[in-house]
Amino acid sequence: MDLCPQTATSPPSPASAPASSSKGVPILLFATLVGVTVLPLYASQVMLGALDASLHLRAWTTLVTALTMFGYAVGLVALVPLVDRLPNRPLIGATLAAQAVCLAAAALAPTPIVFLAASFAIGVTASAIQMLVPAAASLVPPQARGAVVGNVMSGLMLGILLSRPLASIATRALGWRGFFFADAALLAVVALCAVPRLPPLLPIGKPSYRSLIASLGHLVVSIDTLRRHALYQGLLMIGFNTFWTSVAVVLSRAPFHCSATQIAVFALAGAGGAVAAPIAGRAADRGHARRAKQTAHVIAIVAIVTAAWALTAPIPHTLAIAIAAAAAFLLDAGVIADQALGRRAINLLAPESRGRVNGLFTGLFFVGGAIGAALSGPTLASIGWLGVSSVTLMAFAAAALIHMTHRDRTPS
Repeated sequence: MDLCPQTATSPPSPASAPASSSKGVPILLFATLVGVTVLPLYASQVMLGALDASLHLRAWTTLVTALTMFGYAVGLVALVPLVDRLPNRPLIGATLAAQAVCLAAAALAPTPIVFLAASFAIGVTASAIQMLVPAAASLVPPQARGAVVGNVMSGLMLGILLSRPLASIATRALGWRGFFFADAALLAVVALCAVPRLPPLLPIGKPSYRSLIASLGHLVVSIDTLRRHALYQGLLMIGFNTFWTSVAVVLSRAPFHCSATQIAVFALAGAGGAVAAPIAGRAADRGHARRAKQTAHVIAIVAIVTAAWALTAPIPHTLAIAIAAAAAFLLDAGVIADQALGRRAINLLAPESRGRVNGLFTGLFFVGGAIGAALSGPTLASIGWLGVSSVTLMAFAAAALIHMTHRDRTPS
């Protein structure tokens, strides 16, 4: 079966695909677009105080981020499958344009209800990310797909990791309305540059929307590659969110007493782990997918053990924070590398279901992220930092053990 989707003119051949990558949408532009698109998913977490003071959200304040994330989950199920039914370029363009409009609506929101509705819609339209990843993968033949997916994943993870510090800085300088206006403008500019240069991909066949949605469960049951990689990443995301939701609290308290700016710098150190995505992708392209995944898991395990020791050891606080920041970098690198390898694997599957499997992969490991975020607060309150580190370590070790004990015909 041909692994590359049909185009509006003729099917791309492996020989011509790299050229279309260089002459069509530069991968850096793709990565930038994905990073900008994901920014508003997490940005509201650092502006809840400003939102409450301005819109008087009161008890609804804590639901802002939850509604955005719930909207994203809805988009993964309701919008992303359309990649397998409709021409991709206009679909992606329309979804990104809708997100820009929703961001502007949030900036102009006069009442809490309007803002909350806009927040939900921002999450729904942010699912365009999972339309862009398979579009990027389609630009090159299978043997080069890991590098491309890895580069785009770097943009995605940088967008996620930088969203909070960038939103904090922008809110202080421009206000929360200014942040949403700036985000809308930036998204519009990058999308206008990228979307016209997307490949004119057409889906193979034209299944009904109802059949697309009905097939989601069947795809999960029938595609072992999807289930396995979603499980690995889901377990890693439990640890990832448990760590990152708790470490800022630990650093802000005694004995470290870090300021918001210092914690933002710490987060930036972790964001550097995004460099692991293209490295892992290239390793997989060279036939080392399984070894790369094992290495990613080991790095994540070593990182959390190091972070657990650094923030509890009787060493100078400056040294402890520096070691913990280095560990955060490695932790992010391990988790991001695993996700890049998983995305590469699922984007080598049948092209007629590529949109759905990308949405399902993200949705399934998204559950792990939600579990990690939910566990972090009670664990930190009842057991402390060593408890948080233990939960993270167990999740990482489970992913590594399951991967090590699995044997199949593929090297991943």
